[in-house]
Amino acid sequence: MKVYHGSTIMVNSPLVGVGRRNLDFGKGFYLTDLQEQALSWANRPINAGKPKVLNVYELDIEGIIQAGYRYKHFMAYDAEWLEFVVASRRGESVWEEFDIIEGGIANDRVFNTIELYSQGLITQDIALQRLVYEKPNNQICILSQAIADRFLCFMNSIFVGGKEECV
Repeated sequence: MKVYHGSTIMVNSPLVGVGRRNLDFGKGFYLTDLQEQALSWANRPINAGKPKVLNVYELDIEGIIQAGYRYKHFMAYDAEWLEFVVASRRGESVWEEFDIIEGGIANDRVFNTIELYSQGLITQDIALQRLVYEKPNNQICILSQAIADRFLCFMNSIFVGGKEECV
């Protein structure tokens, strides 16, 4: 499957242990099969004035599954996804039992619901009622360097904006 990583640099050899721990699916290398989603990552406000780069890869999900890696796929914004993301964002290492995780993103539209729920201001039922109207975006978090090295093939990087000379 073709996947993308939006960044400020070319990432031809991804490292999975570089990111922050308290993200949706933990400390790993994040990708998406949605080019527009990756472009939005590159264009985050924190990247203002920096180059914008769309890194393109081929990810062999079938090979990962056949090799016996621990693959978790959240198919919807459901109770399991909600509890996992809230726990991960609290700094709990719920993701450590997996090698790769795929599912919806707690983006701006979803974030408010998650925050209200994690602060105890709404119940899980109300949070899920709100989330049912959201169409999940897609993110894939590679948590195992072995997966990145063996099953993620760098294709190319495309400069999409900012200071080109910094790429």
